[in-house]
Amino acid sequence: MSPKLLSLLSIAVAVVHGHTVITYPSWRGNNLITNATFPFGMGWSYPCGGIGPTSNRTAWPLDGTGALAFQPGWFRGHLQNLMYVNLCLGAEPQNCSMPMVPVFELRGPSENPYPGTVCLPNVALPEGVRPKKGDLASIQLVQALRHGGTTYSCADIIFTDDVAEVPPVTSGNCFNSSDLRVSHVRIVADSDDPAAPTTTRVSPPTASTTSGTPPATSTPAGSGAAAANSPVVGQLSAFLMFMHLI
Repeated sequence: MSPKLLSLLSIAVAVVHGHTVITYPSWRGNNLITNATFPFGMGWSYPCGGIGPTSNRTAWPLDGTGALAFQPGWFRGHLQNLMYVNLCLGAEPQNCSMPMVPVFELRGPSENPYPGTVCLPNVALPEGVRPKKGDLASIQLVQALRHGGTTYSCADIIFTDDVAEVPPVTSGNCFNSSDLRVSHVRIVADSDDPAAPTTTRVSPPTASTTSGTPPATSTPAGSGAAAANSPVVGQLSAFLMFMHLI
């Protein structure tokens, strides 16, 4: 590798500090950037990582059930994360307080950067939300890290009643990497001491007991991808009750 290329790569590593990339629906934009306005990186800025809405919105089914795929391990420090998926209504929303799926824990293979994708194939609208055709919204993905930092990314959507307008969900854009593990999270307080939650881990169900199995998947080179009904999605039906996030 040439010295010039090595120099450019060193600069790139020095100036990017984002963490999560949304691969489906279309990401609002690259927030893996540090500058004078965002000295710690754009991704830390609520609600959407420092980037305004895009006109390139992805059509989302009017019945509210769609897919969300993302890559969580672009930089160090993502061995253990809490992930949130929220809905933000409107053309340029400032409030993204409507959960679309329960909070879940995501574990990577190490603290070092790692490849891999997580896909949630059945993301539904929050209860009581009934959009009309043409309404605008954003899907917010929140990654809470063990050191207390939180990063944000968004995908902008437009609701449609024409399924032909919705980009197809396939094994190429919705798959789960075998070395990433997902579990639901619940904190349960001890009756004698509310400040001391109890800790319980529950084994994930087998594939035969898990509903909502996502589409079959391929294995892209270098991705470590496995079938979408691997433990990553299967464990979304299990609960992890814990006290220590570290």
